[in-house]
Amino acid sequence: MVQIYHEYIMANAKEILVQESLEELQKYLRRASCPTIKKRIKMLIVIKKRAPEMLSKNELAKLIKCNHNSINTWRRLYIAGGMDAITQHKWTGTKSRHISEEQHQQMAEKLSNPVNGLVGYKELLNWVESEFDISMKYTTLYEYTRRNFKTKIKVARKSHVKKNEDELTAIKKNSRSSSKIF
Repeated sequence: MVQIYHEYIMANAKEILVQESLEELQKYLRRASCPTIKKRIKMLIVIKKRAPEMLSKNELAKLIKCNHNSINTWRRLYIAGGMDAITQHKWTGTKSRHISEEQHQQMAEKLSNPVNGLVGYKELLNWVESEFDISMKYTTLYEYTRRNFKTKIKVARKSHVKKNEDELTAIKKNSRSSSKIF
């Protein structure tokens, strides 16, 4: 019986020479505000501390506790642009608001008014588009109203929208007088 052993040859670890000193890297680490950028700098610190030894992306990922693909991207960034590339990001943050402060106030009045007659988010969306002349996705409006006004799709109203107040007072007067008879 013949046994065949497969030998897997792994690629060599990418050689990176960190040009900054450990003190400089520590300063960058203290100044970094974003957790992702801190991990990038920690990767460079680990590489610098183990300078003669080459670490693979998987070994670095285990030491820094992040994905090996991130390590690969960060190493390429450092090779291409140095510390400037590592310490910058292109995240823009939150999107600009579709609804101005004045429109927000109008929506708050419309939603808090018990006689407004809005049945659901579709009707609210139609009202917003006609009133403010803006186009908005249903999900955007839904999330906006949930976040800012704590709305829900099915909310029981305190009273009927088309209720006549005069008839209600007449019914209450009649029910009180009839209850005294018994």
